[in-house]
Amino acid sequence: MSALVIGGGWAGLAAAVELARHGMPVTLLEASRQLGGRARAVRFGKHRMDNGQHLLLGAYRDVLAMLQTLGINERDVLRRSTLDLTYLDGARSLHIHAPRLPAPLHLAWALLNARGLSLAQRISAMRMALGLRRALFRLDPDISVSDYLHAQHQDPALVRALWTPLCLAALNTPPQQASMNIFMRVLRDAFFATRWSSDMLAPIVDLGTFLPEPAREYIESHGGSVCLGSRVLGINLHAGKVRGVQLEHATRLADHVIVATPPEAALALIQAHAELLPQVEQLSRLWSLPICTLYLRYPEGTTLGQDFVGLLGTTAQWVFDRGRLSGESGIIAVVLSGPGAHMRENAATLTQRLVEELRVHFPHWPAPLDSKLIRERRASFAAVVGVDKHRPAHATNVSGLWLAGDYTATGYPSTLEGAVRSGVECARLILQGQN
Repeated sequence: MSALVIGGGWAGLAAAVELARHGMPVTLLEASRQLGGRARAVRFGKHRMDNGQHLLLGAYRDVLAMLQTLGINERDVLRRSTLDLTYLDGARSLHIHAPRLPAPLHLAWALLNARGLSLAQRISAMRMALGLRRALFRLDPDISVSDYLHAQHQDPALVRALWTPLCLAALNTPPQQASMNIFMRVLRDAFFATRWSSDMLAPIVDLGTFLPEPAREYIESHGGSVCLGSRVLGINLHAGKVRGVQLEHATRLADHVIVATPPEAALALIQAHAELLPQVEQLSRLWSLPICTLYLRYPEGTTLGQDFVGLLGTTAQWVFDRGRLSGESGIIAVVLSGPGAHMRENAATLTQRLVEELRVHFPHWPAPLDSKLIRERRASFAAVVGVDKHRPAHATNVSGLWLAGDYTATGYPSTLEGAVRSGVECARLILQGQN
């Protein structure tokens, strides 16, 4: 048995690693000259940055398991800390810290002792958290995060300060549209499983070094191959089974093909085949949302004084100190999740506005020396109400043809965990001979 993986993002790499780990001949085909997909390294002067700033959670079991498979010590690539969130809101601030107590006691302590919220707000947030548990983290039918918060009598100030930032960070979807069912799953896994599940894991190396490069070495050292600059033009089927793929100047044969591309690219590959109409209809109902990251290079020594902070009432939502995280002194990353007018602004105007917002909170900072604005217009699928029914399963109507990606039916939003989980699951289904 042999397998082809189309796409060298984290889903495709995870699938290929898992297959190679079990001795199946696998070839990964990536159209670009770089692995990593939407989570890859880019150049910013002499530095290797990420095409978007990421923060992982201790609940990301499949990402952490993949690191173990690759022989990577977590402490060499991630900084783990207990849940510790600071939001700046003009002259006010909100601080939430979770102690090292068993779950969910650590969450109860964190909410009831949050600084910057009134006692009534803290009790209200705690009651909602308990309500999630009583509901078994499931709603039928699904509703928006905003509608759920309103039904739970969360006052607007609490929604603005706590739930909206968490929703945007987790789902990259505005709460007015975001699926409460998907949001519940993230909250369940992060805060109600184990104490360490809510730990924050910040990468201390660029994302290329974190997983794509070690994954390539692992695949090739275990009998597989990785082909960059190999664009797949079509998938070859016969009698309800996959036969391989068509490249520009060659045909590649395989018993299994995993399509591990973004949903729009997957749709382009499968829509010509009548057998795949159910998957085509599902993919046609998905759409993407952006994430914008601005990297600013300040004089060395410029620092937040902590790894990252959230901002309220500004265009900028999160600010990360790359000097503290990865030793790149003076490099600050500003993150804007979800859609908005900022996606239509020209780069210079948006950059200047974000710099001015930072100056309000950090007036002692000098002017930045350089900047790099990255707008990933298709950073994630829109995790909107009811989207779960449009997320395709890994198996398709064609024997040997599989779909992997964070948009598939993992239950998770668009995260590195969702991508890795989907790739690993495709590989396991193949190894179990389930299609």
